[in-house]
Amino acid sequence: MNTMIIIARHGNTFRSDEIPRRVGKYTDLPLVETAKGTKIGSYLSEHDMIPDAVFAAPLKRTMETASLAIAAMGGNIPLIPVDDFTEVDYGPDENQTEEAVYERLGNYFIKETGSRGRAFSRDQILEQGKMIVQQWDRDAVVPPGWKVDTGSIINSWINFSGMILKNYAGKKVLVVSSNGIIRFAPYITGDFHGFAQEHAIKVATGALCIFEQELGHNWECKAWNVKP
Repeated sequence: MNTMIIIARHGNTFRSDEIPRRVGKYTDLPLVETAKGTKIGSYLSEHDMIPDAVFAAPLKRTMETASLAIAAMGGNIPLIPVDDFTEVDYGPDENQTEEAVYERLGNYFIKETGSRGRAFSRDQILEQGKMIVQQWDRDAVVPPGWKVDTGSIINSWINFSGMILKNYAGKKVLVVSSNGIIRFAPYITGDFHGFAQEHAIKVATGALCIFEQELGHNWECKAWNVKP
């Protein structure tokens, strides 16, 4: 029987009438809805993927999502906090709107490239900053100023997948984490860059990613960014 790691991004932390902000490891917001966590559990139940254990980052949004999923699956599944899967540190952009993030990064680029003698419109500054964030969403290239140890995150996923093979071989586990962490999970396949060329690595709130490992073979991504 194959071993399965199911990864879910937490539910929404902003209402539809709010302007979202870039929420990292130091902004511990609760969920503003229960539907996405419940849908995760219902989807796994309906597709015969009820996990033997649930692991979650120790933040309100991830633990609450995990608890909602467990309840929808009938309860009685252990919930285990995992510090390694806490969201990344966005540094000066922590808890800022995307527009504010784009503006800071755009100005940073202008300063670092020696372009301060030129006149840039605000739209041009924002567009440059947006391009930097798009590199993060496309190739996991960390924008300047963010405190993200990519090597540590990659090792955490690799070590976690090894622990699962050792302790949960032939079983299913669910991991609930955040967008900045989940995008590095495909490193367990051994070909992250090939994966990133075929998939958008940014995962939607409440979406699922599924990895399977057949004994003696590499981990394979069977589904990515599935919205229950």
